[in-house]
Amino acid sequence: MRLDRFISSQRGDLSRSDVKELCRRGRVTVNGETVKKADLSVNEERDTVAVDGEAIVYRKHVYIMLNKPAGVICATKDRLTETVLELIPPELRRDGLFPAGRLDKDTEGFVLITDDGELAHRMLSPKSHVPKTYFVRLEQPLEPSLKERFKQGLVIDGGEQCLPAELIPGEDPFECRLILHEGKFHQVKRMFQGCGNRVTYLKRIQIGALPLDPKLPLGGCLEILHKDVDKLLAR
Repeated sequence: MRLDRFISSQRGDLSRSDVKELCRRGRVTVNGETVKKADLSVNEERDTVAVDGEAIVYRKHVYIMLNKPAGVICATKDRLTETVLELIPPELRRDGLFPAGRLDKDTEGFVLITDDGELAHRMLSPKSHVPKTYFVRLEQPLEPSLKERFKQGLVIDGGEQCLPAELIPGEDPFECRLILHEGKFHQVKRMFQGCGNRVTYLKRIQIGALPLDPKLPLGGCLEILHKDVDKLLAR
C-alpha cells in the first residue's frame, strides 16, 4: 500500500496531502528511517510506520462504541440534523465508517460504529438473533402480567408478530430492562403502547454480551478492543 494512503486510512485526522507535507518535513519514518516520498510502498502488516515518533498500528477494521445522545440520528450524513459520525473524534475517523444498526432520534445509548460490513451484517441479520438490551422508563407502573406476555411474543399494531422477549422489572415500578432478539421499527415503544403504556425514556445498554461502558458520557465514544468484538455477536 502507498505510504500516504496507509497513514490517511489509519489516521482520520490526516489527509493524503497532509501526509505528503509531513514527509517533506521529515516527520515520517518507516522502520526507523526518515522517508521523504509519500508514494513509497509499505507492507501494512510488517513495516513499522511512525509520524513524529508515534507508531501507527495497522487495523483492518475499527469498532467504536458510541453512547448516542438524544437528538442525534443514526446516519452517515444529513443536511439538517447532527449524525452519529459527527461525534467520532478525529483520531478514530477513517473512510467507510457507518452505524451498524439504528436507534430512534430520541433514544440514547449504545451504537456500534464500524467499517466492517461483514460483522455488521452478521450482527443485524434476523437469523442471528443477537440480543440487544434496553433500559426503559414508563409513563405508568409496569403491570406484572407483561413479563409473561412479552415472553410469549406480542402481536403489535399492524399485526406484526414479535419474537419472545425478556422483560426484567426494576426496583422502581416505572422502570425495567427489555432484551430483544430483533429490531422492528420503533419496536420497544410499539410493544408497550400495545399494552396500554407509554415509553418516556429509552436507552440501549448492551449489544450481544458487550455492555455499554457505564463511564462513557453521552456523546462519548471509545474503540472496542479486538478481543471484545466477538461479544457483539454472542447470543
